[in-house]
Amino acid sequence: MSDLFIAAGGGGDPVGTAITAATVGRTLTGAPLGESETTIATYAWERPEVDPTPGPLGAEHFTGLTHRAGVPVITPTTRAITPAGSTLPDLAAHLPARLVLLDPWQGLTALAEQIRRLADTGHDHVRIVDVGGDILAHGDEKTLCSPLVDALALAACRLAGVPATVYVAGPGTDGEIPRTDVLDRLSGGVLTPLTPDLAAIRTALSWHPSEASALFAAAIEGVRGPVRTVSRLVPLSDESARVHSTGLDEALAHNTVAAHLLGLLPQTLEAAADLSAELTGIHELDRERVGAAAAPAGGALPESARAAREAIREAAQGAPHVTLRFAARALGLTWRRIPALRALLGADGPVLPVA
Repeated sequence: MSDLFIAAGGGGDPVGTAITAATVGRTLTGAPLGESETTIATYAWERPEVDPTPGPLGAEHFTGLTHRAGVPVITPTTRAITPAGSTLPDLAAHLPARLVLLDPWQGLTALAEQIRRLADTGHDHVRIVDVGGDILAHGDEKTLCSPLVDALALAACRLAGVPATVYVAGPGTDGEIPRTDVLDRLSGGVLTPLTPDLAAIRTALSWHPSEASALFAAAIEGVRGPVRTVSRLVPLSDESARVHSTGLDEALAHNTVAAHLLGLLPQTLEAAADLSAELTGIHELDRERVGAAAAPAGGALPESARAAREAIREAAQGAPHVTLRFAARALGLTWRRIPALRALLGADGPVLPVA
């Protein structure tokens, strides 16, 4: 028997979930990540610069999927069908875990059934992981951006009736709820990831545009102080390097959207998004249909590392560190140029020092 991990936030959360899985394995079971097969279930819901199509991708948006218990499994040979895009196939190649696709388009009951089927394939506990902490959102936080995806994961696990624990990795690193507020809403145990827990995800972090997971990893490596991300300044502290756990019921007591999802059982993702918008003022599907701020169309690397650092430092406005996604954006580069930018700058950490 083994645990099923759910990356509740989509996007780059599988990376932070892999760190959490390594920490859980080391501290609770004595089995480092990679010694036993780890399954991470995730949405294919990513930033518009990765996937320009609105909403998450379902199985019909991929080729090369395999299946486990009727749920699609993403492999290194899986491909998103143009114009859709996804980082998940490359993550499947670079993370020591099986990645399975959660598809919320058919509503909460169908999503719960996917999780139930996965749990029935030999997983005696479900561990829901959110990087940052917006899984505990009340819905009225001024900096909240994406309440729906985490709420769906919480509500679906309750509806599925599976034994589950909620983990918040790197409280506050997503910038959606202030760290102090996240910590005030947590009542369970605390795990402390160690640098060796990052070994399995370093290749993924070398190219992935995730910011929250990168900040979590940076905090584990000892980075402290403000880090400039594409949308905000995020402070890192000792708490940013920890993983807090809480019960499923305790998390549901905080998450207003999840509670209402369980009350109404929306039968489509569209209906769930409408409900979330009524409660929070944020409609995650409509926002993507309208279009987010335009990402760079692509450009050339600066001629020298010195020129690149000067431009990034100016854009950072005094912050001592920036994410690699921010650095690429500051230079007019797409996220796909992150490896080339790292090579130019000689950077190998989760975030880039610029002070």
